[in-house]
Amino acid sequence: MKEHDSVVTGIDWAPKTNRLLTCSQDRNAYVWTLEANNFWKPTLVILRINRAATCCQWSPKEDKFAIGSGAKLVSVCYFEPDNNWWVSKHIREKVDSTITCIDWHPNNILLAAAGTDGRARVVSGFVSGIDKKEDVKGGTAFGTKLPFGTLLAEFQVGSWVQAIKWAPSGNQLAFVSQDSTTHILNCHTAEHKLQSIPYKFLPFRDLLWINENNLVAVGYDSNPTLFTSSGSSWELGRWLDVKQAAGAAKSSAAKDVWAARTNLGSESAGQDTKLDTQHQNCISVIRRVDNNTFSTSGLDGSIVMWPLGAVGLKA
Repeated sequence: MKEHDSVVTGIDWAPKTNRLLTCSQDRNAYVWTLEANNFWKPTLVILRINRAATCCQWSPKEDKFAIGSGAKLVSVCYFEPDNNWWVSKHIREKVDSTITCIDWHPNNILLAAAGTDGRARVVSGFVSGIDKKEDVKGGTAFGTKLPFGTLLAEFQVGSWVQAIKWAPSGNQLAFVSQDSTTHILNCHTAEHKLQSIPYKFLPFRDLLWINENNLVAVGYDSNPTLFTSSGSSWELGRWLDVKQAAGAAKSSAAKDVWAARTNLGSESAGQDTKLDTQHQNCISVIRRVDNNTFSTSGLDGSIVMWPLGAVGLKA
């Protein structure tokens, strides 16, 4: 799989059709199909961008995909059988800088995108000939008229956004920004309520919804962090990888993580630079493995599997 000639910045698997999607700083993207003899056949994507591609994701139905880039746009791509390639349509409205993260709504139409311009936005990814109006019959919390590229909502957060994810129902949208703030949008109705939760430690890099009331964020503190909802509001819950002595009372999340790092770099620590966590450096990616497990990977070169029961969570 050697088509790219620069850093690969994004990869996504289409499990239903068993295809891979990749994008790169070489401004190209490819769809890879597994053929006989374990050969992955690449199909070029006509992106028409003049800056690096930064992220990519298949839509839920796997009939199109989106690619963010440094060209101040989002490319929504679909297959053109007559020419046997993937072509793209561009979403540019009010995009002022690099797109760093994207996520498809479960309805296969709405697309969340955010980037280094400090804004998170919801746009329409409706493609005529691929999508049908019946797919959004009854409308959405962002309106009923969804022509391609329409900017449906926009939120200014003050610093660049690292990750953005829809909840499984599509009724909530979470994103994290470089100023160590987690933002959660309730978009069940047209009255969009955004709650921003500040964080006293280092920024997050990625997000995973466990269910509608539990959200796990990972980042530079090397420890998966749980956010929980009481139904009306969200709050910082606890760190999932803080070890406690037997019989010790349960303390606050902030106290736990501070205790895990209190000696690191101090005069009494000597040569001890090992964190009391599974990961020893920034966690950059979190993914769902199955209904009962999620995984994390980071700059320490480790991949860690987290059974939900082992960290006190339920699917």
